Amino acid sequence: MNVPTGTLVPTSIAVLQREQNVPAGTLNQFCTRIQLVHSTSALHSKSESHYAAETLAPRQFMGRVIAVANQKGGVGKTTTAINLAASFAAAEVNTLLIDCDPQSNASSGLGLVKDPERISTYHLLLGAAGAEEALATTELEQLWLLPAHKNLIGANIELVEVDRREYRLRDAIAPLRDRFQYIVLDCPPALDLLTLNALVAADSVLIPMQAEYFALEGISELLDTVERIRVALNPGLEIEGVVLTMLDERTNLAQQVMAELRNFFGDKVCSTTIPRNIRLAEAPSHGKAALVYDPRSKGAESYIRLAKEIIGKHMAAAGAVPSAISA
Repeated sequence: MNVPTGTLVPTSIAVLQREQNVPAGTLNQFCTRIQLVHSTSALHSKSESHYAAETLAPRQFMGRVIAVANQKGGVGKTTTAINLAASFAAAEVNTLLIDCDPQSNASSGLGLVKDPERISTYHLLLGAAGAEEALATTELEQLWLLPAHKNLIGANIELVEVDRREYRLRDAIAPLRDRFQYIVLDCPPALDLLTLNALVAADSVLIPMQAEYFALEGISELLDTVERIRVALNPGLEIEGVVLTMLDERTNLAQQVMAELRNFFGDKVCSTTIPRNIRLAEAPSHGKAALVYDPRSKGAESYIRLAKEIIGKHMAAAGAVPSAISA
């Protein structure tokens, strides 16, 4: 299977700016500044011609795997996974989005029709196919998708008696980690074997949540699970951050929840918040990420800032100059 890399040919962002009259600075400035940092960091990847997946020479870094997880449903996990991955790709960073949810909303949200014959994460977890066989391209040149299907729900049962069942996803995506700088995992809204596989495979977990009381209750269960996984299965698992979604900062409740989160998590609470935005809700029905559907929407701009914030932290940790991507 031939998988195109993102080289220095015109990117999807350039196309967006030309066709949709995006104001200068909305996307291009973001991409330019990110690339400035990448040019000085150890994570910078040299431009390559189109390559076959089987013959791609490994790069000298291991991609960061971020699981987007929260066992509470309706908090914006899939929206966050799709648009964060798209924003990484918009920054000319090779990115892979893996749909780990049997509902397969991340797959349909990027325009893939439901197809039971397509190789999916179900086949990966059961060892019936390799990750490279399952890669699908998207509208964004540097974003790939590893899709899911509803039969993935059966993996929860079929893997129970399998050896190393918690490590199936980690083992399956290991050959891809030096080909993508970011791998984003969209987890199901449950603390089941699928989520367990995602958290064992991940370097960090990004927790989207609403500014509501029940969300505060649910996050304690997730943190308990993360701690248990650290002890038994994945000692390196970190909290990437907590991002508030569907936020209305005008309400007292939202302000109180934000204050509680900052008291508990400190700087792990992302400074970027995601507002309620109709364009974010509309985009999946068109099979597009928000920055493709409407790059000038508040939702798209918020996820671009979130990607910028996360990349900035990683660049700072890698010894790059964080000020190069400051606003």
